[in-house]
Order: sequence, then C-alpha cells, then structure tokens
Amino acid sequence: MIVVLGNGILGSEISNQTGWLNISRQNEGFDICREETYEIIPECCTVIVNCIANTNTWSDDREGHWETNYVGVYKLIQYCNDHGIKLVHISTDYVYAGTIKSNNTKGASEEDVPVNAANWYSYTKLLGDGLVQLLSKDFLICRCSHKPIPFPYDVAYSNKYGSFDYVDTIAELVIGLIHKDAIGIYNVGTHPKTVYELAVQTKADVRPTPAPKNIPAYSIMDVSRLKKTLIGLT
Repeated sequence: MIVVLGNGILGSEISNQTGWLNISRQNEGFDICREETYEIIPECCTVIVNCIANTNTWSDDREGHWETNYVGVYKLIQYCNDHGIKLVHISTDYVYAGTIKSNNTKGASEEDVPVNAANWYSYTKLLGDGLVQLLSKDFLICRCSHKPIPFPYDVAYSNKYGSFDYVDTIAELVIGLIHKDAIGIYNVGTHPKTVYELAVQTKADVRPTPAPKNIPAYSIMDVSRLKKTLIGLT
C-alpha cells in the first residue's frame, strides 16, 4: 500500500491520479514532527510519499523551516526504517540555486555539488536531503518544482528559468519513478523554460514581469537520468 503525506497541490494531484491514500494535517491531524500521530498510517503501508514541507521561500522563520524540513524528516526516516517502508521524499530544485549559471543550458546534475540559496527553505530542504541519503534504508528523492494548473496569477516571471512544469506533469513523472521502483536522487522536470513561457500555455493574458532578487534566476536541472529511467515520458 502506498500512502501520500500532505494535501498540497502536488500531494493531492498524486493521490488524484493514482487513488493512493492521502493523509494530511488538515484532514487527519497528521503532524510530521509528532511521532504519536504516525499511528494514523496503515500497518500495510509499504511506500510513503512525503509531500510535506514548509515551502515559504519568503519567510525568515528559521525554526518553522527547521522543524518541518529537517526535524520532521528525521522522524519520518526513523519511522520508515523501523517499519520496512520505502521513503519517497519530495525535494526541490532550490537546492541547486547558486550552482547553475546562465551559460549552463544543460543544468545541474544529481552529481553536482548543490549550493543553497539565501533562504531557510532551500537550506533546510538540502539538509533534509542529506538526512535521507545518510540514514534511510530505502529511499527515492525527487528534486522538482511545480506550478498550479491553470496558471492562476496575472503576472509571471520572464527571467526565471527552470525545469519546472505544471503539477499534473510533475506528479505523473514522480508516479512513474515510483512504479519503476527507482532509488537514489532524481531530478524531476521537463525542458528549460521561463515561468512566463509556461504560464501562457494556460493563461493567454498573463503579463511578463521580472523576478524579485530573492528568487534564483536559474534552476534548470539535467533530467537525463529521469528520461533514461522513464522511457517514453518527457
């Protein structure tokens, strides 16, 4: 049995596409930082897809990011190890922020040294990835970024480049890796594009605007490993 933790747009989309059980704080009272709430997870669970994260890139709340993206991940790793459960951990392309330069059109690979951006979100997500790599007995890390579909905003960044895509596409790729029983770290995304180029696909009247300085300009990832594993999925 596969269980998805978190009912944000990615966790909800993965469950909608698969029918996998979704458990969240909002609906079931699950708290990744409180082990006593883990009893909600069915005993027959064999895979946990962790979509829970503090994703507020604008926030200076160190403790909030630390608790969810690091301490909570540590507790979830221990639970999965103790119960023989594979952990599929959803990470972010922000761990490569500062690594990728404008002339690197291929993007960062899973083997490149990640350098976090100047915010607690990317820093704690990178630390969480390290915990999974070090401590988990059976894991898949998916580094990705997704946008709601259709694009809901009036403006979109015209100078922010990345391998992000709409949430339905990213969910399909993550699901494909799970079905393939992939292990290790995977960059999950599609061809490089700006947010504006993606946005106009579903919102014709969206207006281009430059990204603020705290948003990394380049988060393009090398997704060749993903393509090699998922034949026919791009």
